[in-house]
Amino acid sequence: MNNKMSLSYDALKGAREAHQAAINDLLDPQKIKPNVVGAGVGVKWTNGQPTGKPCVMVLVTQKVRQGLSQRDTIPSQVADMPTDVVAVGYTFAGVGMMPVTNLPSQNGNHNSLLISEVPVQQRIPPGYPQSQVGYPQTAQMQAQKWARKIRPAQGGWSVGHYQQTSGTIGACVYDMLPEARVSPPEAGIGEPSRYYLLSNSHVLANCNQGAPGDPILQPSPLDGGLDPEDRIATLSRFIPITFEPPVPRHLHQNRVDAAIAEGKFHDLDRQIHWSGQVRGWLPRQQIGVGLAVKKSGRATHLTFGRVICTQATIDVSYPGGRVARFHDQILTTRMSAGGDSGSLVLNQDEDKAVGLLFAASPFISIVNQFEHVRSLLQIEIWP
Repeated sequence: MNNKMSLSYDALKGAREAHQAAINDLLDPQKIKPNVVGAGVGVKWTNGQPTGKPCVMVLVTQKVRQGLSQRDTIPSQVADMPTDVVAVGYTFAGVGMMPVTNLPSQNGNHNSLLISEVPVQQRIPPGYPQSQVGYPQTAQMQAQKWARKIRPAQGGWSVGHYQQTSGTIGACVYDMLPEARVSPPEAGIGEPSRYYLLSNSHVLANCNQGAPGDPILQPSPLDGGLDPEDRIATLSRFIPITFEPPVPRHLHQNRVDAAIAEGKFHDLDRQIHWSGQVRGWLPRQQIGVGLAVKKSGRATHLTFGRVICTQATIDVSYPGGRVARFHDQILTTRMSAGGDSGSLVLNQDEDKAVGLLFAASPFISIVNQFEHVRSLLQIEIWP
């Protein structure tokens, strides 16, 4: 990989400091600019090439180059840090919101389900080189669903709340043990007494509509799962998502879309299908732009990508016309489709958890920081 595409957390310090100023300006409800859906920390691109310089990445649904007033134009700098405008399209969470369309395969047949009706060469933010290894256009991601019943269940397989949701098991986890710490993160000691499936809140808790004790099915109801014969767990706890309506999005403090459901030890497997054993997790300070990542998911199975933006604040659409604003998110190249929600994202070289995938657009996937997932749900994944 071009080393100008990659910057460590420490190298992005100036951009991180400028990021808050960008949020205050670009996403202020009194100053909102057309098409702007978020901002994050990334690498500046010029003439289709990475410069290796940190920047505030302004996220827009589409680029508009003409007809904008001075007030609506994205500034070239924020707090002395250069900006870079990147079109990410419209972002969605929830199965069925990202279209999976029958398109011709390379041999001309129509028996291949591609992840999106967006052509392969367009599944990347404009300006990123199409020849770059690890970016989404290098693989024809096809919808071969991991949707059958499996016991013990591994990460990557279909799961859902009994009231018609569908997503992916991220991993099997347990409660933090005595002496565990959130900050600085430190594992505890002792023997776990309860075991859980980890996935998204919108998958396991039905977008805040679920209640502790609700049945969780594997496979999901949309994949033919029935209660009680396919019940694998019961909803234990979830982090409620703040939505607009009713709460104005500039007041949102969402960090994760995450939930756990308690199951029996013999029904749960810590392995992730086609990926293997999770070897720990990465703190936020170790996640930089350019990090190579992978995920196993219900809709597009094993896929690979790279982190293109960190510390992102971004607006995400949910079923029912609602929008939720999330803070401190990771954006990767497109590596998912509807039904992959809940997949655990790992770094490629160490198999450590980076975050929990929960949303996507035709160009990107959006991932919660695993550090936030761990601390808010009070769970442990390793050792």
